[in-house]
Amino acid sequence: MKQALTGNAQNADYHNLYAYSLRKGVNPDMKLVFFHYEEALRINPKHRGAHEYIGEAYLQIGDIAKAKEHLSALDNICYFGCEEFNDLKSAVAAYELSHRG
Repeated sequence: MKQALTGNAQNADYHNLYAYSLRKGVNPDMKLVFFHYEEALRINPKHRGAHEYIGEAYLQIGDIAKAKEHLSALDNICYFGCEEFNDLKSAVAAYELSHRG
């Protein structure tokens, strides 16, 4: 993925997938993960996958408010619903359920 990005740095899909692969690895560099998700969204602000995955990344670091911002963005992008919205909505609900005081 990193090689693909080197050859095409303006490809939102490549940034999204690279960030995903970093995030799912052992001891991810979250600063680098967020950089690539943000690049994907800079290139394509309506990139549904990047909104879903950056929302999940925010849950991973405990920032529910930022995750909900991306859920809201997906709600606006997906007029009649979409898988990315449903997946992030489920992840947010599961996070909230597991972090009840």
